[in-house]
Amino acid sequence: MCWSTAADLTAGTVVTAVGVVCLARVRRAGDLPVAALPLLGAHQLVEAAVRHAGGGCGPATTAWAMIALPVLPVWVPLGVLVAAGPGAPRRLRGPAAVGTGTAAVLAYCLATRPVTAEVRGRLVGYGVDVPYVPLVLAGCLYATLGALLLTGDRRLRVLGAVLAAGALVCAALWRLEFASTWCAFAAAASVLVLGWVRRPVVPCGIPEGRDYWFWPPSTKRR
Repeated sequence: MCWSTAADLTAGTVVTAVGVVCLARVRRAGDLPVAALPLLGAHQLVEAAVRHAGGGCGPATTAWAMIALPVLPVWVPLGVLVAAGPGAPRRLRGPAAVGTGTAAVLAYCLATRPVTAEVRGRLVGYGVDVPYVPLVLAGCLYATLGALLLTGDRRLRVLGAVLAAGALVCAALWRLEFASTWCAFAAAASVLVLGWVRRPVVPCGIPEGRDYWFWPPSTKRR
């Protein structure tokens, strides 16, 4: 997640604090799941504990894997679906269904197989025996990034694009064993979520992008 224990602690604290602010600013109950996403900054705090323990297969490693693997693929698409409300586009059902199935597979693997962590300089490598890795990885990406990119909400699409770019950059740096830099993108994403929470709440049935306090035009008889 980050390149050092100090970076994990700092980024995790900041991102989690932004999550608390996001929840305090929520004006629609349906926005709560997406607004709570920055609280996953706690994930970076968990990794700080993994680094401090020198890796291995302790409780911190298991907790990290539980959040990263089964939780995210189901939380993100369902959160986007709930935020879209009763008129949610049918295309959002695909990521939600795939995410639920992928999370079930990953949860089973974590429950029945050991998880290990290895600290390698400025990055941490995690290992768990997962079948059909390319297929499971594709399911995770489609569920998390796909849900954001397929929504009709422009702000959430921007969030999805930022996270997609972050995933590509971090994967490349991780493969080169240079450093884990996901915390920087997590911080940027948390700010985008805060902006989304503070957006004007458009009443149901009013076109997105309209200044809704002037819509529809007055029909008062003269």
